[in-house]
Amino acid sequence: MNEATFRTHLQKSLAPLYIISSDETLLAIETVDAIRHKARTEGFSERDSLSSERSFKWEQFSNSLSEMSLFGDKKIIELTIATGKPGKEGAEVLSQLPNLLNDGVVVVLILPRLDAATKKTAWVKTLETIAVWVDIPLVTREEMPRWLKQRCTDMGYQIDSVSLDFLSSRTEGNLLAAKQELQKLALLYPSGTLSLEHIQDVVMDVARYDPFKLYEPLLKRDAARLVRMLQGLEAEGTALTLVVWTAAEEIRTMLKLKEAQQSGGSLSTLMREMRVWGDKEKLMPGALKNFKANMLRATLANLLEVDKAAKGIPSERFSGSPWMVLQTLMLRTIQ
Repeated sequence: MNEATFRTHLQKSLAPLYIISSDETLLAIETVDAIRHKARTEGFSERDSLSSERSFKWEQFSNSLSEMSLFGDKKIIELTIATGKPGKEGAEVLSQLPNLLNDGVVVVLILPRLDAATKKTAWVKTLETIAVWVDIPLVTREEMPRWLKQRCTDMGYQIDSVSLDFLSSRTEGNLLAAKQELQKLALLYPSGTLSLEHIQDVVMDVARYDPFKLYEPLLKRDAARLVRMLQGLEAEGTALTLVVWTAAEEIRTMLKLKEAQQSGGSLSTLMREMRVWGDKEKLMPGALKNFKANMLRATLANLLEVDKAAKGIPSERFSGSPWMVLQTLMLRTIQ
C-alpha cells in the first residue's frame, strides 16, 4: 500500500495489524503518528512501545498482546524491529501473530525496507496475508522537488521551480531536516509565496549524501551536483578512501561496458552480468556515449594516486588536498 492509498484507508476504520516498512525515518514516524491519532479518536487510550534490541525478550510482546487492561481500555502496541530480522524466536512469534490478535488491540510493526531474502521468509509471507502493509520508498533526488512542493502546498505556500530546486539541493537526502527548515520558514512567512530570497535567507545546507550514489551526477554529467556531493561527503567526515573506492568502481564498470560494447557485445546482457540495475541501468546507455575509453582509463590511474594520498602516501602526480584533487579529477572526467 502506498502513501496515498494509506491516507484513504485511515479515513475508514482501523485494521488490527499494520506493518510500516521504510528507510525514510521521517515518513515512517509520520505514518505511525497518523495511526496513533486515528487510534486515539477511536478510544485507544493505552500504548505499549517495544523495541527488539539485544536485551529484548519476545515474551514481552506476547504478554502485551494477552494482557487486558483492568479498565477494559483499548490498546495500541508498537514494535520496532530496527534490523528487519527478528531472529528465530521472533520469527516464530510473528508467524503466530494471526492467532494472537484480539479485539481492542491494534499492533504496529515498524521495520526498515526488507531485503529480498527476508521478504521470502515464512513470517513475512504469513503477515502479508493479514496486515495493512505500508511500504514507503526512499525519496530520491529527482523526487525531492515534488515532495517539497506537496509539503509547501499543505502548509499554504506557493513556490516556483527555481526555489524548489534550490531547496532540494540544500536538503537532499535529509527529509527530517527539510521538514525542520520548512517549519523555520513558516515562523517567518506564515503563508503566501515562498521566494528564492526567502529560502536563501533562512535555509541552511543540511543535505546528506550517500557515496554509493556518486554514479548519479557522474552518469548525468551534472557538475554542480557532483561538487555538492563531494564537498558534502567531506564535511560529513566520510572516509576519503571509501569515496575514492566508490568512484573507481563506477569508472571501472563504465570502462568494462565501454570496451565490451566496442567489441560488439550486447550492452543489456553485459549490464545484467555486471549487476547494473535500477536507475543506473537506465542511465548507463546514454552516459556511455559521452565517455571515451582512454579518458576512463586515465581517470582510474589517477584515482589510484588519490587513494595513495588519502592513505598518507605521497603522490608523484598531485599535491594539495586529496579531496580537492578528487573533485578536480572527477570534474575533468565528465567534461
